[in-house]
Amino acid sequence: MTEPATAPATAPAYDNENIFAKILRGEIPSHKVYEDEATIAIMDIMPRADGHTLVIPKTPSRNLLDVEPADLGAVMETAQKIARAHMIAFNADGVTVNQFNESAGGQVIFHLHVHVIPRKEGEPLGPHTGEMADNDLLASHAAKIREALKSV
Repeated sequence: MTEPATAPATAPAYDNENIFAKILRGEIPSHKVYEDEATIAIMDIMPRADGHTLVIPKTPSRNLLDVEPADLGAVMETAQKIARAHMIAFNADGVTVNQFNESAGGQVIFHLHVHVIPRKEGEPLGPHTGEMADNDLLASHAAKIREALKSV
């Protein structure tokens, strides 16, 4: 068995002041839909579709390049639970899962996170507008996902 790859020596260090680190420490509020010992799932405040959720490991890691394999496994297990809940909560026809690494790969927040987005047949994925969604709408979507998680 080969050793897991490590981030390139030139990769920047993890920044404990990124927004997800602050959410994990409880310094910034979020709409949490799921939590276990290794991960949390929260509503994306700039959703590209109703129900857009982020799955985040509790252990600090910049991205896929430096995450410990066990933490990555936990993130993907939680992403699967959230995807199954999306199918119920939003009567979705499918789910889009995105994950970006480093600036050149489209990453903006440098704490590993996986986007889980419920999708409807024939509806295009909304653009990333940079505008925050209505707080009450996010709370409503979070409640729908939490309810659906009881069935998965």
